Order: sequence, then structure tokens, then C-alpha cells
Amino acid sequence: MSSVLDPAGSGAVEVARLFWVMAAAAAVIWLIVTVLTVYAVRRRKSAWSERAGARLIAIGGAAVPAIALLLLLLSGMPVLSRQVAPAPPGALRVHVVGEQWWWRINYEVGNQRVQLANELRLPRGRPTEVILSSADVIHSFWVPALAGKVDMIPGRTTRLTLEPLEAGTFRGVCAEYCGASHARMALVVAVMEPAEFDTWLVAQASPAIPTTDPRAFTTAGCGACHSVRGTAAGGTIGPDLTHVGSRLSLAAGALPNSPADMQRWIANPQHIKPGALMPPFGMLPANDVQEIVTYLQALR
Repeated sequence: MSSVLDPAGSGAVEVARLFWVMAAAAAVIWLIVTVLTVYAVRRRKSAWSERAGARLIAIGGAAVPAIALLLLLLSGMPVLSRQVAPAPPGALRVHVVGEQWWWRINYEVGNQRVQLANELRLPRGRPTEVILSSADVIHSFWVPALAGKVDMIPGRTTRLTLEPLEAGTFRGVCAEYCGASHARMALVVAVMEPAEFDTWLVAQASPAIPTTDPRAFTTAGCGACHSVRGTAAGGTIGPDLTHVGSRLSLAAGALPNSPADMQRWIANPQHIKPGALMPPFGMLPANDVQEIVTYLQALR
């Protein structure tokens, strides 16, 4: 479920309500225009006085559209202001940075930040303040089932308050064209029950506990771009891979998180996401790629 017309968050409920009000108003205006058109076609032709013509233009061409636009503005602005207002004290705070073409996500946990990538998990029924920024070009954060969309502008910080009403998995997207793989920049949003979310966040804050041999990962130089907390891998260019094995998708929603798809991604990321900064590793021996996949899949 990812439709603004099937809302699962308080913000999306307001957006859906505004949509239906606007749709009803548009239907009324269409009906009035249609009736006037039929009347004008069927009535007996007669010359209009200059004063009557000027009155019609002033009322129908200026006053009525201005009033309609003013009413639209007055009904829409409160919805926007409530969604971009700061969340109430004690709300969960999450920093989301848009990058070409993935999402860097940092949860505030006490005095530290827990970094993830391409997957946002939220507690049901609790407000979350999402603090938005961009590392390169303009992106736009949009989870239609939960709230409206807000642009992410380089050099500026914007915010959006999310309050999920239903548990489930929802699709988020970048709603502003941002380059070659814009259409492959999705975001998985998983809404969990509060107790389950708290347990998950504690686990995500802990360092990785590798259960398989990391030598292939280390030898290939993956740690130069990726970080795995609790190991020597401390790269910051690419996504944090500390608990990558537990994520629902790969490459910002481009692939499911399965061993076969992870192997495809490592071997030739450009084929899946044109323009991605990650270099291909298809030149590695097949056994090395398989060892990297096994290592990453075990990071849960």
C-alpha cells in the first residue's frame, strides 16, 4: 500500500481529505461551466452591451477565479504547515540525506547516531521528526501513504513530521528528478509496533558481529567506501553495511535482498543503476564475490 488515497498516516489522512474537497470543488465548477456552455449555445442570439460584457469578464474572468484560488490556498496551507512544523517534544528524530541515488539515514539514539541506508523503520502511533537534507542535487522525500512530500535542497534543512497509524511496509520515492537513476531511488518504510521497534533500534545501534570470514570483503577494498561498525571498515562514501543482511532490499529498492541479487549488484552495479558511484567487481573470482555475499548476508 503506497497511495495517498489509502492513507496510513495522520499526514496522509489530511492530504486525502484535501484531495477529495478539491475534487468535489472541481466537479462543481465543471458542472457550472457545462451548464453555462449549454445555455449559451441554446439561447437566442442577441448583442451584449459593452457594460454587460465588461461585467461578465470582471466577475467570471477575474473575481470568481481569484476567490476559488484563495479558498484553495486557505484550505491547503494549514495542511502543509502542520506537516512541516517541528514534532512535539520527545518525538523520535531521524536525519535523512538524499544522495545520487540512495538515502543515508541516521537515527538519534541518546547522544549518538545510528546510521542505516535506504530503509526507514518507524513506530506505529508515535510522531517522528524527519530532518531532510541533500548531499548533491535537489531530491524530494515522499512516502504517499504516510504524508505529503518535502523537497531536500542542497545547503538547506527541511523537516517533515510522520505519524504512522498502521503497521506495514510502504514505498517511498524521490519525487524530484535528480539524474540518470532517479526512478531507481526508492525507500522502504516499515512501520512496526512500538515494542518491536524499540527492540529493533537497540539491535541496530549495536556493532556488527561477523560470523563469517571477512577477508574477501577486506581484500577487495570494500571498507574504503563502506562502514561496518565494530570492524576496521570505516568508509563514509557509500551506505553503512553494519546490519545489511537484515534489510528488506538492496540498492535503494532496486533489488530484493537475496544472495543472488546481492551478487548481481556487486558484480555490475552500473547495469542495475546507471551512474551509480559504486565500481563493478565482476573482475573478482567468483569464489571471492560469493564470500563477500556470504559475509554481508550474515550481518544482521
